[in-house]
Amino acid sequence: MMRRFWDKLTDPDRVLQAAMGGLIEAAGMRYALDVGQRRYRPGEPLKLLLAGYVGTRNTGADVRVEEMIRQFRVIFGDDNLELSSLSIDPALSAGYFRTVRQLHLPPVFPKFLYSECPKHDGVIACEGSMFKSKFANALSTMMAGALGMASVEGKVSVGYGAEAGAMDESLHSFVRKQCGKSLVICRNEPSRKVLGGMGIRTKSGTDTAWTFEPAPAAVGLGRLQAAGWDGERPLLLVCPINPFYWPAKPDVVKGAAKELFGQFREEHYDSIYFHTWSEEAEERYETYLNGLAEAVTAFAAETNAFVGLVGMERLDRAACEALAARLPNGAPLFISDEHDMYTLVSVLRHASLLVSSRYHAVVTSMPGGVPSVGVTMDERIHNLLHDRGHADLLLRVDDDGLGFRLLDAMRSAYRDSERVRAEIRAFVPGEIRKMGQMGIDLEDEVLRVYPDFPRREVPRAPEHYLPPLSRSVQALLEEQT
Repeated sequence: MMRRFWDKLTDPDRVLQAAMGGLIEAAGMRYALDVGQRRYRPGEPLKLLLAGYVGTRNTGADVRVEEMIRQFRVIFGDDNLELSSLSIDPALSAGYFRTVRQLHLPPVFPKFLYSECPKHDGVIACEGSMFKSKFANALSTMMAGALGMASVEGKVSVGYGAEAGAMDESLHSFVRKQCGKSLVICRNEPSRKVLGGMGIRTKSGTDTAWTFEPAPAAVGLGRLQAAGWDGERPLLLVCPINPFYWPAKPDVVKGAAKELFGQFREEHYDSIYFHTWSEEAEERYETYLNGLAEAVTAFAAETNAFVGLVGMERLDRAACEALAARLPNGAPLFISDEHDMYTLVSVLRHASLLVSSRYHAVVTSMPGGVPSVGVTMDERIHNLLHDRGHADLLLRVDDDGLGFRLLDAMRSAYRDSERVRAEIRAFVPGEIRKMGQMGIDLEDEVLRVYPDFPRREVPRAPEHYLPPLSRSVQALLEEQT
């Protein structure tokens, strides 16, 4: 019993949550005493802080926030809105997010949030994997902490397009306590069930990447042709990851050993955060890569497909290189550390078939009607493919006989590509309309907190709460009317 008690006291995640919780309580007291804190006044711009995972060259995270910003500017108006976004490394998000001030989020963030959140009229948590322990409890702690900081000051506190899944006991308790007064607009119903069971207010929603417009098709085509594609052969794009590298956890001892003795470099993620790794994880990773390689090699031989590997986050370079080394003829790499989000999505939309372990590779390819097969590590791709009616095109990263089963799914998606394309194109407009409804719900929440904030004189219909749509997205919506 004493050992378990001691483990709780020394668990870095619990220490971080305790520190964040203490500062949230202090922020509430500070606000109650009106110690020079910002309070919204009519006629002033609404200052919102976007808290998420940008600044890591994660294409999905960046696309989500880009579309939120474009949507918020439509809903609230440029003259009435002042946005700031947290960035883990502003150098990696430079050039993104027009009109938004980017703030560097330090690795140890409680004191920073205690100082920064009160300068704003609300917090919008942005990351899709908002409340789950699969990747990093610290990330969820940061977003829930920022939401909690806004809540105790009576400000706007909204999770936007969120997903919730399995959480460690300490994170579950932290989220339940700090987000009890927040509104979380979820991107699927299973997430609503998780958060609703914790007593958190929720609304139905979707992801925010559906309206993203990539660079022109010629840009992606140029990158692919430079890599050797003739524009005629079937194009198979694959998005591998290391699904067994998570969660990442803070570890001061490993951090010291890395700096002093050069140990744990392969496991190092950032600052004092380290990936989970073991001989068992390495063996499972090898099995996953071998299964992908087996299926891709056989499919390319059968169809004469040109194969390209896409890294949606710069961390995926290692997985792409490892998979390329297993393919008889190798494969060109398109990685987010070299290509921005506009270019990568333009590349994706040329695919004849996409095989992806990255959720947003699937999402951002779907408005282009690209048939996709998911190889998932958690709930995200699972929920998406079930929602769109393609559970037969879904596998898990640790499935027995992955190579054989994946090849069968790839054959099916490619053989029935016209049907799959049509079903995908029929599915996307509904998600775009959900995104418009999210905008209505967000406006309602802002007006609940700040009744004097000016509401636009437009019909309360989803189409009036979307960012400006490209011609291709507009044509997609018109197909379904």
